[in-house]
Parts: sequence; C-alpha cells; structure tokens
Amino acid sequence: MQEPAPRVGRPRQSRVDAAIIQATRELLAEVGYAGLTVDGIAARAGIGKAAIYRRYASKVEVVFVAVVHDVTLEPPADAGSLERDLVELAQDIVAHLSAPAAYSALPGLLADIAADPVAAQRFGVTYVGREQACVAEVLHRAVRRGELTELPDVPMVHALLLGGAFTWLFVLRRPADEHFVRQLAGAVLAALWGEGVTAPLADVSTPTRPRSE
Repeated sequence: MQEPAPRVGRPRQSRVDAAIIQATRELLAEVGYAGLTVDGIAARAGIGKAAIYRRYASKVEVVFVAVVHDVTLEPPADAGSLERDLVELAQDIVAHLSAPAAYSALPGLLADIAADPVAAQRFGVTYVGREQACVAEVLHRAVRRGELTELPDVPMVHALLLGGAFTWLFVLRRPADEHFVRQLAGAVLAALWGEGVTAPLADVSTPTRPRSE
C-alpha cells in the first residue's frame, strides 16, 4: 500500500503572499499611498482581508514590505574589507529607498508610523531591528578582521547610513548615484576609524542647562 502523498501547504501560502505584494504595488502606482486601503488590496489580490491581517498588522506593514524590505533582509555578502562592506551596505540602502514605489510611498508611510505609537514600536522592533542586525554583522566582520578594535554603536552607524541616504534623497532631492554611495560609505568609515562612534551614546534625552554666571 502506498504512503499518502504529503500535503504541501506552503506553495499556496506563497501564492497568497505574492498576490498581496503585487496588488499593493499596483495600487500604489494607481492611487498613491493616501488612496491605498487594505480593502482595496484584498479586492485586487482576490482574497479576504483576514488573509492580509494574518500576515501584517496594518497597511503600514504591507506597504513597507512591498516597497522596501521584509523581515528576511540579509546583510551583504562579505566583500573582504570594512570599506567594501560599507559600500555594499550603502548601495543596498540607497537601492531600497530610491526604488520608484518606495520613493513615492515612504513620506506618507513614515507619517503614519509617527502618528501611531503602537505601530512605531512594532515597526522598530520588526523592521528597523532587522536592518540593525545587518549593520551589526558587517561591523562584527570588521572586528574579527582586526579593522576595528571593538564593536561600535550599531544604532548610530545604522543612523549615519540610513539618515545620510534619506536626507540626500528626500530632503535635498539629489540623485543617489555610485559616487554618492561611495561618499556615504567613506564618511561612515572615517567616523568609525576616527573613533567617533565606538561606544553607545549617553542618555541625552534631558539636555543639561548651562549654569548662569
């Protein structure tokens, strides 16, 4: 008697995942971030809203995964040196932020995150945390190679890379070409080798007032 064939559930799930992402990207191009709704995504994907909410907590998460990255983000392959690793990392960040769908959606998406403390906390743990893990891996490699004497402040290095790219693209509205990527990586490298970010920052949430004379 033959053994029954095992049930294969994951391909069906993968098709649903792909349909959600594709529908989100299509609707962003058609109606923009402000006009996008979970109802609309579900209708375009041909699924129920429950299927979306089983995967994502909100519209914010669906859009971020569709246009930037998901929780499976991996660090760049080891390029052999801290300088080359930083160039690869900067290139990945710039590519994610400057993709047309991300470029149009991110301002509204970030405004929604800022307005919702619960979403902001979840977003920080789930997605920003994954980005910082990639940065940490690059820095750990440099420590193992002897290029850095100790692990720097990972959130600060992440902020330098991401903040530099975001400001260049969204505030200054300048094109982020290969020259910019190398400049950004070089600036972060200079800060690291200049020991500007070698330890976590002290708590500066309450500024110290200068004493009056």
